[in-house]
Amino acid sequence: MPKTKLRHGLIAALDVGTTKVCCFIARANDDGNMRIVGIGHQLSRGMRNGAVVDMEEAETAIRAAVDAAEQMAEDRVREVVVNVSGGQPTSNNVTVEVSVNGHEIGDQDIRRMLDHARHHAQSTDRDLIHSIPVGFTVDGNEGIRDPRGMFGESLAVTIHLVSANPGPVRNLSTVVHRCHLDIESRVASAYASGLSCLVDDERDLGVTCIDMGGGTTTIAVFQGAHLMHTDTIPVGGVHVTNDIARGLSTPLVHAERMKTLYGSALPSPSDDREILKVPLVGEDEDGATNQVPRSMLVQIIQPRLEETFELVRSHLEAGGFDKIAGRRVVLTGGAAQMQGVRDLAAMVLDKQVRLGRPIGMQGLPEATNGPAFSTCAGLLRYAVLNTQTETPSKSARARQTDDGGNRLAKLGAWLRKNF
Repeated sequence: MPKTKLRHGLIAALDVGTTKVCCFIARANDDGNMRIVGIGHQLSRGMRNGAVVDMEEAETAIRAAVDAAEQMAEDRVREVVVNVSGGQPTSNNVTVEVSVNGHEIGDQDIRRMLDHARHHAQSTDRDLIHSIPVGFTVDGNEGIRDPRGMFGESLAVTIHLVSANPGPVRNLSTVVHRCHLDIESRVASAYASGLSCLVDDERDLGVTCIDMGGGTTTIAVFQGAHLMHTDTIPVGGVHVTNDIARGLSTPLVHAERMKTLYGSALPSPSDDREILKVPLVGEDEDGATNQVPRSMLVQIIQPRLEETFELVRSHLEAGGFDKIAGRRVVLTGGAAQMQGVRDLAAMVLDKQVRLGRPIGMQGLPEATNGPAFSTCAGLLRYAVLNTQTETPSKSARARQTDDGGNRLAKLGAWLRKNF
């Protein structure tokens, strides 16, 4: 694999999710280490299942999160690395072969192959998010990480393409541009989470990273240090909250509170003895309440989470990645923090499961160092690595796609800075 060029300077990551919007601003050193200098997060509005459903509401939430991070960092950002979880991101591997006629293989040959892959992705009417080389072959010899400088007649590469439906991706881009920000890169949420909370040995030996967000559960399979597969399931923590609200006839805000404080994915012997007060929907604050045992809450939560992990298992089996990924699973995301989720995942998936959180982030307070912030931290790590093997000049391509919006964004940024 070609060597990566490390990035330095100010980097901003924007995680736009169904339940929260988070912005991290970091300063990267020449050695690739980062220190978080600005943090902002807000309750998300105008989002559903990872996609924008209300432009105005989403713009307000993003502005608030970015402004909070900028105030803490005492600096302004013009570009952000943003996650993509809407638009049903999916992936497939494509093998591209070009003739090199015996001459030395250089950057131009690799670029030519990536252009072929990009052309293949564009022919599917989906927006290309990533094109990642996962293995080179020269004259039939496999297992080559970096073919530059080698000689041969033919050069082949297997490229992992991640693409999404264009509508939701462009809606998100439009909202970000309306906040006077350019998009430096777009990163699949599951890929970002994997970069953030997996250790090198896990990525080498094979691991499945499951990011349980508010509106979606995203899957990333790593093997041989490469991202091999991504998938998205439109079920998340919000669906558990909705189930509780319906099952117990309580307002959504109380359902969320009960899930956070008392929720569990697995029953315990004391559940029947622990009685919870449940405010009824439509009643005043001092109005009638129900008293239900905690076991009833668990009976609502457990089937939904079992369904989620069974969907993960079936998606992995359908793609043929259940065995490739090995027996290691890392759970992350806000919905993974509930009591018993790790044990339930181990039972349903029949794998070893650990809870993942951001690794190696300097200056990240304890409050924002949990699984819920893995994606945002991973966006920063992606920006620092700035992998040269990705499709070249992604931000330039985004600017070509949304040229008019970017001109307005630049004008807005200039006005903000000068006035």
